[in-house]
Amino acid sequence: MHELRLLCPEEKIEILSDALEALDALSVSVEDADAQTEAEQALFGEPGMPPPKDGWQRSRVTALFTTQELAKQAEQTLLLQDFFDQCQMLGSALVPEEDWVRLTQSQFAPVEITPEFWIVPSWHEPPASAKTVIRLDPGLAFGTGTHPTTRMCLRWIAAQSRLGAVLDYGCGSGILAIGAAKYGAAEVDAVDIDPAAVESTRLNAESNHTRLRSTGLPDAAHGQYQTVLANILATPLKVLAPLLCSHVRPGGHLVLAGILARQTEELRLAYQDFADLQVSDEEDGWVLMTARL
Repeated sequence: MHELRLLCPEEKIEILSDALEALDALSVSVEDADAQTEAEQALFGEPGMPPPKDGWQRSRVTALFTTQELAKQAEQTLLLQDFFDQCQMLGSALVPEEDWVRLTQSQFAPVEITPEFWIVPSWHEPPASAKTVIRLDPGLAFGTGTHPTTRMCLRWIAAQSRLGAVLDYGCGSGILAIGAAKYGAAEVDAVDIDPAAVESTRLNAESNHTRLRSTGLPDAAHGQYQTVLANILATPLKVLAPLLCSHVRPGGHLVLAGILARQTEELRLAYQDFADLQVSDEEDGWVLMTARL
């Protein structure tokens, strides 16, 4: 395979990307050309915040082609286009063959939740100290145990003596639902607005020999639960305050994650009519907030 590298201003990104795809590029990637310099500008906002910009001032574009001939043809065609006047060719090169599967797998090692509780990809053996293991490979849905919010939720689960019936709201990969089941939950329901996440949860539960009572879209959640887990983001958590609290039975636990430390007071205010939220864990700028209803 061959790659073609280009430089273009913000206003030309869309038309250039469309042109490269029309010229049979296998993929087109866009990066900030000023990254790691004083001219670098943020493009994506923090979770729950709008993006500050629609695009970078200057972008480095890389297009991948199956052959050198196709890359050369694309280069010659683009140079003749009127829209290319502010763009620049940076060159082309052969892309060395890689074992992409092995390369990807090397980036995911077992994740320690506690010394006895580990998340382990299928291509690794569990550590000798592991007594409870969730087998989970990277997939389309959020939740592999590498993010602080997931680890904090799992640590909370592992520390409980009685989980009772559990609702995992916004289940993603199903990692929290599976963790709850492995730590003795009486029954577990897992729901998500994304059908792909629901399917991912079902398959991951099966591969872990874990029985969940039900998986489905949010309307599959019914009645009240001893424990309600929601690892989403602060903005939807605020909107969902009445709904999530309505699913917690008296004396039950509400466990919320996906919250930045600076958003703590926002969440307290959003839930003040329903629950007294407190920070029970913190890691890398993220917090876990819990309440006993």
